[in-house]
Amino acid sequence: MKHITLETERLLIRPFTLADVDGVFEFASNKFCQQHTGNDVITSRDAAQDLIENVWLKDYAEFGYGRFAVIHKTDNKIIGFNSIKFLKDIQATDLGYRFLPEYWGKGIATEASKSILKFAFEDKKLAEVIATVYPENSASTAVLKKLGFQHIETKTYPEETTTLDWYSLKTTNYEG
Repeated sequence: MKHITLETERLLIRPFTLADVDGVFEFASNKFCQQHTGNDVITSRDAAQDLIENVWLKDYAEFGYGRFAVIHKTDNKIIGFNSIKFLKDIQATDLGYRFLPEYWGKGIATEASKSILKFAFEDKKLAEVIATVYPENSASTAVLKKLGFQHIETKTYPEETTTLDWYSLKTTNYEG
C-alpha cells in the first residue's frame, strides 16, 4: 500500500504499523472504548499485535484501506482509530472510529471523519460509505448527522442479535 498520511488541524491519520502495538493496546483494552462497538476488550499486547498484523495490514493489502491510527499532534500519541473498512459479509464500506475517552466531546471524531470521508470519496472514488451505531449512542449519531449521513433503517447486523441504526452517505450527497 502506498504511504498515506491525512492531516487535520489537530490530528495525523495514517495506516497502523507493527510498531503501534502499545497504542492499539491502550485504546483496545479500554472498556469504555469498546462499550458501543460489539467488540471484545483486548487483554494482551499479543492480541493487539494480532489485530494489526492479521486484520488491519491484510485489509490494506487487499482493499487499499482499513482502520487507520489517529495521532493527536499535541500529545504525539495514538488516541484511537478512524477510517473506512470494507465489510465482506455485507459488501459495503463502513466508517468507524474509536477514541480514548479523554478525547471524547472535543470534536475529534467529526474532524477525523471529515478527512477520512474526503479520502473515501475523492481518492478511493467510493460510491457510498455506511455506518452503524447503537441507538443509545447519541454522541456517534450526532457525529454521523454532522457529516451528512442519512438514517436508512434499524436492524440487526447479519448473524447478530443487537439492533443497530444504519446510516448511509453517498458520493452524490457528499459535500466535502
